[in-house]
Amino acid sequence: MADAPPDPKPLSPLDKDQRQGLKAIREFLRKRTSYDVLPLSFRLIVLDTDLLIKKSLNILIQNSIVSAPLWDSHISRFAGILTATDYINVIQYHCQFPDEMSKLDQFRLASLPDIEKAIGATPIETVSVHPSKPLYEALRRMLKTRARRIPLVDLDEETGRETVISVITQYRILKFIAVNNEHNTILLKKTVRDLQLGTYTDLAVARMGTTVLEVINLMVSRNISCVPIVDSENRVLNAFEAVDIIPCIKGGAYDELNGSVGEALCKRPEDNPGIFTCSEDDRLDSIFDTIRKSRVHRLVVVDDENKLKGVISLSDILKYVLLHGEEDDAA
Repeated sequence: MADAPPDPKPLSPLDKDQRQGLKAIREFLRKRTSYDVLPLSFRLIVLDTDLLIKKSLNILIQNSIVSAPLWDSHISRFAGILTATDYINVIQYHCQFPDEMSKLDQFRLASLPDIEKAIGATPIETVSVHPSKPLYEALRRMLKTRARRIPLVDLDEETGRETVISVITQYRILKFIAVNNEHNTILLKKTVRDLQLGTYTDLAVARMGTTVLEVINLMVSRNISCVPIVDSENRVLNAFEAVDIIPCIKGGAYDELNGSVGEALCKRPEDNPGIFTCSEDDRLDSIFDTIRKSRVHRLVVVDDENKLKGVISLSDILKYVLLHGEEDDAA
């Protein structure tokens, strides 16, 4: 007769709290909708795909935004979302086809898929979610497609007409969790090291004197949206993000991409929150506390001497909160 399998090892109090906190947050996300994340008052700027790419850039800068939903007025349909990645693709097109520069100024937002194809970029899946669907569903869709933001699109069942309601970002969702679940996030006392949260190997880095174009090439080759800026001792000075590219090419000034990262960072808006750091010994509840109080888009992990150790993205945090141990919970 075969021996019975050994009893599973009992959970420690720390593990029990962690599991309880995650379970409660997931339950909260299943009960709340994407509508709930929206502020009481907000503005939405939607760009028509007939708009010139050059003009779209100026609109983003003038309105202090870094993305916008796209609308195809010819068929009255949602057509995707304009982000910094699209401008990176335009820059790559400029570099690969310098003789086409005169045409570039005449390209419209509708041309973005053609630009992707010309440079061999992987098309970004166009996803949206109905605002009344559970927030949990929107998050799962974001993680599956690696989207950092997702438009909320309503559909009139009688006419079949779509309406773009708003856009929710990973940051806004995490903020929503942090603000409304302090009694649950306080249970998440495991450290960054315990959770192996973030990326710690083969990190892309740059110096203040590195050109913007070199950093863009680094982002494209590594498929990342942020590059830590370090000194000769690997101490963290700042971080260059994909959205920092937008003011660099204002008015189609592609030649300025040969300028340094240090110069580009000076073009950030005054309300830019800068970078947030943490250590591997920081607990997840303290990270949620930081998100609750500040506009965090990622955390740079440093040691006691401020030397770079790793990077934690909002995707890393959301993936852990949503998916960690899910198989165990289902058992």
